[in-house]
Amino acid sequence: MSGPLVRRLRLPPAATSPALARNAVTTLLRDAGLTELCDEAVLLTSELVTNGVIHARTEIELEIVADADGVGVTVTDFASPDPALVAIERMPAGATADAGDGDGDGAAAYAQLDEAEPADGGRGLLLVSRFASRWGTSHEPGGRAVWFRLDHRPPDGAHAADRAGFATEVDAPIDIDSILAAVVGRAGNGESPHRGRSVTLSELLARMAKGLGAATATVSVDRADGAGSQVFARYASAEPAARGGRTVRIPLSLSRPWTGELTATGASGRHAETIAALTGGQLALLVENQRLQEAHHDRRGWLLFLAEAGELLAQSMNVGLTVALIPHLVVPRLGLWCAVHMTNEFGELTLTSLTHADESAVSALADQLGGRMAVLRRVLAGDGFAPLGAPTDGMSCPLAVRGEHLGTLSVGRPDGRTHSADELAIIEDLGRRAAIAIDNARVHDNSSRIATALQRSLLPPALPRIEGLEVAAQYVPAGNGLDVGGDFYDVVPLPRQGWMLVLGDVSGKGVGAAAVTGLVRDVLHTLALDHREPEHTLSRLNATLVERGGGYFCTLALAFLTAVKPGVFDLSLHLAGHDQPVLLRADGTTSLVGRCGTALGLMDDVSAPRMTLRLSTGDALVFYTDGVTERRRGRILFGHRRLRTEISSQVGAPAAVLAAHLRSSVLAFSPVQPRDDIAIVAVRAQ
Repeated sequence: MSGPLVRRLRLPPAATSPALARNAVTTLLRDAGLTELCDEAVLLTSELVTNGVIHARTEIELEIVADADGVGVTVTDFASPDPALVAIERMPAGATADAGDGDGDGAAAYAQLDEAEPADGGRGLLLVSRFASRWGTSHEPGGRAVWFRLDHRPPDGAHAADRAGFATEVDAPIDIDSILAAVVGRAGNGESPHRGRSVTLSELLARMAKGLGAATATVSVDRADGAGSQVFARYASAEPAARGGRTVRIPLSLSRPWTGELTATGASGRHAETIAALTGGQLALLVENQRLQEAHHDRRGWLLFLAEAGELLAQSMNVGLTVALIPHLVVPRLGLWCAVHMTNEFGELTLTSLTHADESAVSALADQLGGRMAVLRRVLAGDGFAPLGAPTDGMSCPLAVRGEHLGTLSVGRPDGRTHSADELAIIEDLGRRAAIAIDNARVHDNSSRIATALQRSLLPPALPRIEGLEVAAQYVPAGNGLDVGGDFYDVVPLPRQGWMLVLGDVSGKGVGAAAVTGLVRDVLHTLALDHREPEHTLSRLNATLVERGGGYFCTLALAFLTAVKPGVFDLSLHLAGHDQPVLLRADGTTSLVGRCGTALGLMDDVSAPRMTLRLSTGDALVFYTDGVTERRRGRILFGHRRLRTEISSQVGAPAAVLAAHLRSSVLAFSPVQPRDDIAIVAVRAQ
């Protein structure tokens, strides 16, 4: 060659430009007798032109200069560059600063260039860095130029031997551009040959192996689950391996704690490691994608599990049942066994609930956990997980809520592996939900006990025995028993022979209604013992409620009974806004008796007309609150007609049977929990 050969082209920002550039480089190198540089030059030129078309989207100027020492290519686009960037030269590993003809420090500006213009995920400049003898960039007001230089290699020495050996092993030279284009799914013209679908990991692995002439290619991944490295994808050629092939191992860059490796056996050619490394980056992305899909699927499953577990735990309002449920939610999904230790009144941990996938191992496990109490106490005093050593092999976390440590949750590891990070997070989350459920159950139990004790204080502990008269009562609190109702009843002996029977209903529920109920009972007792007449008693009680009732009012059925002779009682009845009681005669006939008056606590003056009647042997009188007649099934009320029918069906029955039957009938009328208290008092002359 008498002098350098130069060719310059102006290429459009079109998908056809990379192909035109490749043709120009191939033709010039063939004319210059530098065909041994053709593969690398064509590949690098194609990458740089493709990057210019895709990213700059301007015309591309291509300059090719070939001389006896090699070839230089410069690709210039005309996009507005960053003014902070200046001319930069890069050199491959092992080169010296003198080798180039640029003027910058490559190491210092490498990250700056990559941040300024990533080429297809960084592939273009990575290829230039790997294959070029020298390369660099020049940023000027009119655009940016990227250049590289490939030095001529004489056909002797190690390189010649490598190429000669490769030529005898493979029928045709490796088309590096085609292989790397397949790696990223991009054809030489800048368009994807697989438009409309993504290349799978197995497809990519097979293309790499075929391009390298490798007999096998394997992607191995260690998920850090204790199972060790497992084959993630594998390719095996049906053709015999080429002579002189070697094994290439490339670590895959995966998110921790996963690790992976690409292994190709029987690979040929001097570029095998480079191509495998570039392919490994794409394979790592596909493995990462699979990991993310698996994690997304697993986390959706865990979220569903936590939602269902939380719902089950929230439904139990009993501490014992809640604690017993926890291990059955854990085993076997999160571990082989599960134990719950709770603190007692002295702050000591006691084993409260335990289950094992193998029921025969429960007893031995309980003994083993007894030897881990020191670890469990440390868990109780702190936060986070603590391992339980062999032979239990598990993890323990505190059950804590609102700053209070209720106990510990311990879970044995799954069979044959340790807990994953996601599983530990699920155990910790389940522990929080369990602690909240236990605490809510404790609060519910305490509230229920308080409400029950307060409700009992408003009712007589036992009804008195009255000669010739049966007295029976039934009481059903509304809701879940946490609210104290305003219904009450009592039978009070009078100083001047006889008895006062009272059934009342204070408006509202809760502590306020309970306080007013207690006030009404106390005033009635005081007035009854003070020999007050019924009218005076009701007037004084009304005045008290108006003054001290806090806006609550009360309906009242007040009856004074006097024995006339054995089996016969005279009864004086006053109804202060209360429902009429049902009179059941011995012959089975029923009627509503009494005249309704004014509820107490609403107005300064009240009216409660007196009505007298006589109960003879076999006659019964049934008092009730509006929780009976207003019991609802959809839009249908239990009502007075059904009430009288149920009572008449028990003619001749003792008072206790009559009251119990009416209670059962009212509750069975609707499947829902009563929304109002139910109080029933039955008296029957013997």
